Amino acid sequence: MSAISPQLWVGIGCVRGTSQQIIEMAIGQVFRDNQLLGSAIAGFATIDTKRNEVGLVQFCQSRNLPLKFFSADVLCTVSVPNPNLVVGESVGTPSVAEAAALCAVSFRNPVSQRNRVSVEVRLLVPKQVFRFSAQGMVTVAVAQSLFNCSEEIVNYARNN
Repeated sequence: MSAISPQLWVGIGCVRGTSQQIIEMAIGQVFRDNQLLGSAIAGFATIDTKRNEVGLVQFCQSRNLPLKFFSADVLCTVSVPNPNLVVGESVGTPSVAEAAALCAVSFRNPVSQRNRVSVEVRLLVPKQVFRFSAQGMVTVAVAQSLFNCSEEIVNYARNN
């Protein structure tokens, strides 16, 4: 018997000064287009240079969900399907949204030492770019983790 619990991490890239509302619209569109539930979001991730990006921070705070930051040095080590060399020259990594989403899943879910829990990581939604004329640009990607638990762990969870 195997229990699978999906966890979605949303990677976000945005131009400086993008508002909370624009970020919300972009993520909402991705979730509607891909028939994903907002309640499945575990958190958000981006590059560390966005640590003080007001719209992004406010968006995450309003949902009471974590926002993880990764350095360009970490993000550039992640293999992604849609790298962008222009972004790479600008911020030091060819991917922010896809790489950050994958990093958030990977760094959050270490595999159990006893091998009773295994983690599969996949990019569920490749980057989607939204341009809102003078209001900003947002890139969104979604990564998923699937936990495969042993029958012993499932039974323990049911009985406690």
